This record gives sequence, structure tokens and C-alpha cells, in this order.
Amino acid sequence: MTPTLVRQHLPHTGAAPRVDLRARARDWSEIQERMLVPLYEAVYERLEVGPATRLLGLGCGSGLALLMAASRGAAVTGVDSCSERLALARERLLPEAWDTRARADTRLVDGSPRDAGDAEDTDARGYTLVTAFEPIGCLAGDGEGLRALLAEATPLAERGAAVVLAGWGPPERCATASVLRVASKLAEPLRGTSGWRPALRDDLEEVAQRAGLRPDGSGRVACPFGYADVDSAVRGLKSTGLFDAAITATDQVQVDKELAEALHPYQRGDGTVWMPNVFRYLIARTR
Repeated sequence: MTPTLVRQHLPHTGAAPRVDLRARARDWSEIQERMLVPLYEAVYERLEVGPATRLLGLGCGSGLALLMAASRGAAVTGVDSCSERLALARERLLPEAWDTRARADTRLVDGSPRDAGDAEDTDARGYTLVTAFEPIGCLAGDGEGLRALLAEATPLAERGAAVVLAGWGPPERCATASVLRVASKLAEPLRGTSGWRPALRDDLEEVAQRAGLRPDGSGRVACPFGYADVDSAVRGLKSTGLFDAAITATDQVQVDKELAEALHPYQRGDGTVWMPNVFRYLIARTR
């Protein structure tokens, strides 16, 4: 953003737009997913992710965050309902790339956290870390979707396990917020859709509280969105799913046009696009 979050993203109400899901998954993997690498690194460093870590990644997408954790020695399980993104995650986590022990400790589950818990392998339980890296706080209702995921995931974790939630920072510190407003404007004809909204200071804390988790620290991370050109920026941003309602209400051509116009202030002289952003993460603990 399971609700496919950045996946990654929470589902919109209304009819689904006609999109090439394989092409979108590839755009996410090749263009957009890397924008969150500073977030992954900051969390893994703070929590000292390593060989003793058993990680459950919610909405794991094409698996970059899992790969980074596995490279630190962690045993990783990724869950997502987007089969196109999971196919790319399997390419990244090919058994041939790891030694025998690491292969046994890497699992990808097509479905929900409950599906991971229902696996016959008893190693699917007892996670020490649960991550939900898809940033919430820009779509109305995305916190409720995350809370539903956590309700299935936290029973699989050890008592006192860390649960990491991520969210967009204040709009004034996220250049991309002005571009996301395009999605809200174009989707307005579809009443009842989950439109864009400004991130609120306590978004993550409210989700944690409703999920029965105990807050245990937070942090902010600079995650600038940088693209080779406007076309790459448009493809990357659409791959998040945040513009699905806009595409449904209008069409791909209209969304592409207005996105390109909104990106113009962030295009540099060499044609590249650069948008500074700040994301926030919350570390909570299971009880």
C-alpha cells in the first residue's frame, strides 16, 4: 500500500479501473518501491534486525523490504494479495540466491496474515517483528484497513514483539502531497470513494491504540521521491494505486495529463523530478 497497500494501497470503493496489473507491478518494483528504502533502513537499524529476527511483512509487495531484512540475516515471511507483485518478490528471493538455511527461512504468502498463520509449517508463528511499511494518512479510511490487517497479524507474533506502522508526514513537509491532491480532485464525481486527505499527527497512534498495541517510540525519515523524467514519475505514482479512483472517474489519459502538470514545479533543468518528503514511523508492542 489483504488490502493491497503500496502496495502496497488500501482498496478504493467503486468500480475498479481497467489497468495492466503486470505493468503496474513492474512499475512499482522498478520505479516506486525504492523511494521507501530510507524508511526500511531506519527501522531495521533502530530495531537491530538480524539473525535473531523473525519478520512478518504485511503488504510485502515486490519484496524489496524483505530482501533488505534477509540480507541482515532475518527470517522473513511476506504476505500480500497482489499476485503480480508477489511474482516479482519471488524473483527477488529466488532460492538459488541464498544458502540452505536462508531458503528455509523465507516464505511468501498470497493472501492475508491469516493465511500465513494457517500454514502447516509451525515456523510461521512466533514473529518478533511485524512491519506495515505502506504509509497511511493520505486516503480516508486507510487506517481502518490497516487495523484489520493487524487484527489478523498480531496473534502470530510473540508477546512484546515490535509492530512497525508507517505514515505520511505533515503535508507542508511532503512535496508529493500537492500532487496527490490531483487524485482527490479527479475522483470527486465518484461519491463515497476514499479520497486523498492531509495526514494527521496522530494517525499512527490511533491505529495502534485500536489494534490493542502499546506505543514504544517513533521517528521521522526523509524519503524524497526522485524520477528520471516526468513519464517515470507518472508511472511510479500511478503504481501506488492512489490514483485508481481518479482513473475510474475520468480515464488514464486525463489522469496522466493532470499528473504531469502537477509535477511541473518539481521538474529540474535536466528533466529529472525531485520531491522532498518526510515519512513517520511508529514502533508499537504486542501485549
